[in-house]
Amino acid sequence: MRVYVPLTLSGLAEAYKTGELGSGPFGAYAVTPALREWYLSDDIEELEYAALNRAALASLRLLAADPDAARRRVVVAVDVPDGTATADPDRALDPAVLGEVRVTGTVRLAKAAAVHVDSDDAEADVAAAAEALAAADDGDDDAQFVVDGAEDHELLWFATQEIPNLVGSVED
Repeated sequence: MRVYVPLTLSGLAEAYKTGELGSGPFGAYAVTPALREWYLSDDIEELEYAALNRAALASLRLLAADPDAARRRVVVAVDVPDGTATADPDRALDPAVLGEVRVTGTVRLAKAAAVHVDSDDAEADVAAAAEALAAADDGDDDAQFVVDGAEDHELLWFATQEIPNLVGSVED
């Protein structure tokens, strides 16, 4: 099963240093039955893109909680064995947690398929979105517009061999 793990650049640097995305349980996003029902598509690529975007929003939440983190969303795509990632059936239809799964066990960074990161030119919009996120959650339409501005930036795809270059500036 492919899962999308939300991180920050400093979180990616830590994963690179330890060789682990997590030792479980930790949160990630995946194509769950509830996400399939909500998205109304049978196209697996579209569904995985929706799960990736849910993880990107979770990465934005991590940025909002860490004002010192570089203002770029980070999502690691990794394949885990079936049964390792499970959705909470009691919360499955809650729009706030669509696609959310808990991953058990240790997940090695070496198993990652790709890393998705904002480009440098997204930093200002991502910073503004992180700042506006709490107000957007409280129903402020103007703040939601700012958060949506970050979502207008597509995350760039990086091969796992490029992780050292991505985290190099964080480690300095």
